[in-house]
Amino acid sequence: MKFGYFTLSDNAYPDNPRSANQFVAEIRAQAILADQLGYHSAWIGEHHFDSLGVNSRPGTLLASIIPETTNIRLAPAVSVLPLHHPLHVAEEWATIDLISGGRVDFAAGRGYDAREFAPFGAPFMDSAEIFEEGMEVVLKAWNSPGPWSHKGRFYDIPTMEMTPKPVQQPIPFYVASFSETSADMAAKHGLNIIYAPFAAGMVYGGLEPAVESYREKCQARGNKPGRAMCSYFIHIADDPGSEDYGRECQMDYFRHCVLPAFPDDLAKAPPTMHYFMDIVAILQNMKKEDLGERSILIGSPAKIIDSLKRVEAAGIEEVILYFNVGNKPDGMVREQMHRFQEEIAPAFN
Repeated sequence: MKFGYFTLSDNAYPDNPRSANQFVAEIRAQAILADQLGYHSAWIGEHHFDSLGVNSRPGTLLASIIPETTNIRLAPAVSVLPLHHPLHVAEEWATIDLISGGRVDFAAGRGYDAREFAPFGAPFMDSAEIFEEGMEVVLKAWNSPGPWSHKGRFYDIPTMEMTPKPVQQPIPFYVASFSETSADMAAKHGLNIIYAPFAAGMVYGGLEPAVESYREKCQARGNKPGRAMCSYFIHIADDPGSEDYGRECQMDYFRHCVLPAFPDDLAKAPPTMHYFMDIVAILQNMKKEDLGERSILIGSPAKIIDSLKRVEAAGIEEVILYFNVGNKPDGMVREQMHRFQEEIAPAFN
């Protein structure tokens, strides 16, 4: 099993002295460190207007580290397709793949925060449909051997051919899955999948049945199942005080960043997002003592290894690790990144 660095750039905390600019610079430096430490990948989130995170251009940030890194794969976590014309997305990531020598992993999601849609004039209520059609356009742009066109409900693209072409044929394409809807889309188009463990637990009962369901969906569509990944919050703790700190950071993230971003009104969310109401109810009633391995890897290295062995047995091939969640200082994040590679990752080599 491989491991990557992951962040959504959460910074919306009361009385937080860390500016958005400072945090984006820290994330860039942490991604470079991840390459130096031997992490397989760096996944940088896209969020706008500090609705949940402060980094709005993962492609720009990741492109900037290409000259300073050697092996690490570069990925958005995720590209929110309904906020962009899919041709712009296809061109941007094909260019990053070219200049990086084929190091791009691409991931797309539909988004879930209406506050990010309104300033762009993007129709939140149609996000699922726009997302799926946007995926189709990106796939055509990258994989068509010659000129192509597209005529759909949202995009009408005359015959054209995109340049530059990606180095990889094809670029690995992942769908971020919080629900059956997104898993169905991944299976329909023969794409890889990324799970959030807490969502997989709520929808399927855990990662193992989630992966099995995805594989069955792919086979039913006549497609070979792709690669299954998941993200995880993480805090390595050697004593009760350190573990309590990690739990408090996680709860602060849920309270101040996630709950304001997730849909909580049936009338203001598409029907395909109504399951978010259940997530919101769980988070509103959650206590730090309730946090377990369905949401966070926390505790000693030995405990985290045990949890990750179960993740590996569930069919997950890569875990991307959210070290800097909850306004943790940069020095602590770096120390945790070092410790993971030194004390935990060797158990999976």
